[in-house]
Amino acid sequence: MVLCEYMACMDSQDPEKALEYVEPDFRFLLALPGGQVSGQSREDFALYIAGRKAVVRVHNVLRSAVDGNLEMVYGVVTESGKPTGAFHSAAVVSANGKMARYQSFFTTSFELLDWPAAL
Repeated sequence: MVLCEYMACMDSQDPEKALEYVEPDFRFLLALPGGQVSGQSREDFALYIAGRKAVVRVHNVLRSAVDGNLEMVYGVVTESGKPTGAFHSAAVVSANGKMARYQSFFTTSFELLDWPAAL
C-alpha cells in the first residue's frame, strides 16, 4: 500500500522522503486537535513536513483496506513508545502509483478500536 509506505517515511529519520510518494498537484487535509492543515501541492506539503516537531513518532496501522485507487488505514500514533491518539486516513492513488489526494483525522480523545495491549 502506498499509504503505508508513505507513513513509514513520515515516521523515519528522513520524513522529507515521503514527498516521493505524492504527486506535484497533491491535495491534502489533516484534521488535528489544534486545527486543520491543508494544501494544494507537493510544495505545500513540504512546508508542513518542515514545520513538524522532531519526535519519535510511529503510525501503528491496525486496519487497512483498498478499494480500487482508494486506500484507507486506521491506527494509533505512538510518540516515544506511548500512545497519543488515533488516526483514520485515506488516500487516492494516481495511475503513477503516488498519492493524489490525502485526508487524515487524528484525535486524542476517541478511539474507534481498542488499542492493543502491546502499544
